[in-house]
Amino acid sequence: MVITKRNILWAIFFVSLLILFDNWQRSHGHPSMFFPSPVSTQAASDATPGAKSDQPGSVTAQNSATLPGGTQAAAVPSQKVEFQTDVFKGVIDTQGATMSKLSLLQDGDEKKDDYITLFDQTPTHTYLARTGLTGGNFPNHSDVFTLVPGPTTMAPGSDTLAVKFESPVKDGVKVVKTYTFTRGSYVIGVSNQVTNTGTVPVTPTLYMELVRDDQAVETPRFSHTFIGPAVYTNEHHFQKMTFEDIDKNKEEYAPQADNGWVAMVQHYFATAWIPQQGVKRDIYVQKIDPTLYRVGMKEPLQTLAPGQSVDISARLFAGPEEESMLASIAPGLDLVKDYGWVTIIAKPLFWLLDKIHGVLGNWGWSIIALTVLIKAVFFPLSAASYRSMARMKAITPRMTALRERFKGEPQKMNAALMELYKTEKVNPFGGCLPVVIQIPVFISLYWVLLSSVEMRGAPWALWLHDLSQPDPFYILPVLMAASMFLQTRLNPTPPDPMQAKMMMFMPLAFSVMFFFFPAGLVLYYVVNNVLSITQQYYITRMMGKKKAA
Repeated sequence: MVITKRNILWAIFFVSLLILFDNWQRSHGHPSMFFPSPVSTQAASDATPGAKSDQPGSVTAQNSATLPGGTQAAAVPSQKVEFQTDVFKGVIDTQGATMSKLSLLQDGDEKKDDYITLFDQTPTHTYLARTGLTGGNFPNHSDVFTLVPGPTTMAPGSDTLAVKFESPVKDGVKVVKTYTFTRGSYVIGVSNQVTNTGTVPVTPTLYMELVRDDQAVETPRFSHTFIGPAVYTNEHHFQKMTFEDIDKNKEEYAPQADNGWVAMVQHYFATAWIPQQGVKRDIYVQKIDPTLYRVGMKEPLQTLAPGQSVDISARLFAGPEEESMLASIAPGLDLVKDYGWVTIIAKPLFWLLDKIHGVLGNWGWSIIALTVLIKAVFFPLSAASYRSMARMKAITPRMTALRERFKGEPQKMNAALMELYKTEKVNPFGGCLPVVIQIPVFISLYWVLLSSVEMRGAPWALWLHDLSQPDPFYILPVLMAASMFLQTRLNPTPPDPMQAKMMMFMPLAFSVMFFFFPAGLVLYYVVNNVLSITQQYYITRMMGKKKAA
């Protein structure tokens, strides 16, 4: 049997339908056909981070101080302290002086729908940033702190806001935790001043962690975006783990380092603890109850003599995944905007898209300009593909006649077809290879547009006011379906009538997912299809005139 481009397209078509159906199943809470549902396993709430005897490089016994669990109740009622800056509005719970709610406000006070809440604690959702001490009965995130009197709203004209909390004294140790907010910044300074008020030396360990459930947020339909913890070190670079990996104890990360950061990543946004560089720390990733996971660091402190204090500073990032901003905050932090295996192509594409936007000032027109530019670069390859397809279309009647003539004799039919290809100098794969070469670029651009928070709330023109949301009037998806239908008409007609009908039906089947895709993605596909149709029509027409001459 001769493998043609049509057979390859059929394979892609059916695989795509399976993937689409599987995504639909998962988005409606049904089990996946390909990925087994995670099995809920109760993890010990006081488990030692990273202390797995069967895991190479696990935390050794001298560093195995345990951590408090995730859902302990305070002995006395806690207080919710509200704060607000120019970019944040949130709540700090005096239980542990924990960041329990954080909303980003920079999208504009008038557009509440554009707010994004990262940290939050409700009956249905948990996402927290917290710290505490281990190594003894020291203050931790379960103890109720006291708010030190002072402002909790950034005053006009002020560049910083400091909100301070004091812990109760436990085993002679007291902690003063200070959150320092800076105007225009998504980085929060977090200082833990540890004082030994007792009569004997103590050697506590400070932990900083992010805790959340596996609830997905702002994930486009028919698109799977990563959500879960990530660890970065200079030696091992970016290591991300899904919640399913943690359920199965398959998470892989550097257990110790003196650099890097830990993060929780979701679509468009991320949070990260960034300790001081050059200080040794143990890294842990755990499931702490059937619905909660945590990623964090433990930093051993020096031995504190009675009356001695030490101040440990770290930074807490909570904001959008804007590449240039992330790269300026910490080495490797820009990798939380994860393009997967196409990163090597996607990052330059976004850089180019960003430069175009700097000139045009509109992300919609920038997408169109980048698509035109990419199409121009690949023009020779596309032209070769369309010329091959045009020659295939020209000999389609003769191929049909050969199939009818040698019906039931596949060997003779294949031999006759190969002779026809040789005589007419047609390569049945000639139209496929140029397309295959371009696929990584188009997949990369797909991830660039899907992952870029810059599209969130970005208008294009007329009815499109947010390129990260589906077209509200479905105009672009309809144009996409029409362009796919027209492109199918320009391709060689399959000799089998049933295949021909299915090829005509394929644009309709594929167009279903475009009704749910972000408008920026559909805009890219529509422009690409229109350019492809124009190029294909032009080449086919020129070849027809040349043949007539």
